[in-house]
Amino acid sequence: MAARQRLRASVTEAADASRSSFWARHEVRQFLLHGLLLLAGVFSAALGLKGFLLPNEFIDGGVTGIALIINQLTGVSLSLLILLLNIPFVILGYYHLGRKFALKTLLTLLALAGALLLVSVPPLTQDRLLIAVFGGFFLGVGVGLAMRGGGVLDGTEILAVYLSRRMPASIGDIVLIINVLIFGVAAWLLSVETALYSILTYLSAAKTVDFILVGIEEYTGLTVMSFHSTEIRQMITDKLRRGATVYECTQGFGSHGHQHLKMEAVFTIITRLEVVNVTDEIYKIDPQAFIYTQSISDMKGGLIKKRALH
Repeated sequence: MAARQRLRASVTEAADASRSSFWARHEVRQFLLHGLLLLAGVFSAALGLKGFLLPNEFIDGGVTGIALIINQLTGVSLSLLILLLNIPFVILGYYHLGRKFALKTLLTLLALAGALLLVSVPPLTQDRLLIAVFGGFFLGVGVGLAMRGGGVLDGTEILAVYLSRRMPASIGDIVLIINVLIFGVAAWLLSVETALYSILTYLSAAKTVDFILVGIEEYTGLTVMSFHSTEIRQMITDKLRRGATVYECTQGFGSHGHQHLKMEAVFTIITRLEVVNVTDEIYKIDPQAFIYTQSISDMKGGLIKKRALH
């Protein structure tokens, strides 16, 4: 009995040591990956600012936009302004989003300030439309990569998260209101033309951030209602190697009027690129199947194809 207990204890200790080793390696990989993402985000944002926006007196939204306006009006260093204006939001993030997030954000802002101060980038174009589009693009890449790395380059999102918990408005609504005010001030203090080009810069940056965070493989939830649910589920799990959930349901009202027949609905999550192929496979099994899709922002676990950089 004692020998069996010692053996069981030894096996348990070995399993615990293996798990500890796995999580240690995982933490190191995550630390390195996040560090590379934050560093790449810093240099992309610096390229957008120094290569496009700063030489041509364009602005962006958020705290960066406020810093650019003050820089143009007073000549104060943009590096110093970005750092000082974001400090209150870093403190806010510390109390509401955690110490790790605040530390990553502070280090990222320090790196951005240093890059703007030390890295020299010549103006890359004089075309105002290209400046607006590509300045916003590189700035958006920087913001998106920083967010994928667990930090931010602009405190507006932190403020929006904080206010959304205390106001009947979403994060997107609050960010939009803040930026409308910033561009209104830019039109008044600088010029209407500058404000209009800056709105284009902001839109370019915002769409780029969405692409970086969501990616081309945006997850899509697909629900299938069919009397051939068993075959469809087997096709999804065996052929596509995806997870599937089956719901029992009752028909309500459809093309044949009121129905009260028992049926099953199959739900799975796939990437946007797979939707057409999956629906084709489903219609081969049941041409009368009812299918609808919905966007999925993110998820964890299960038989889901991982995105790159995730």
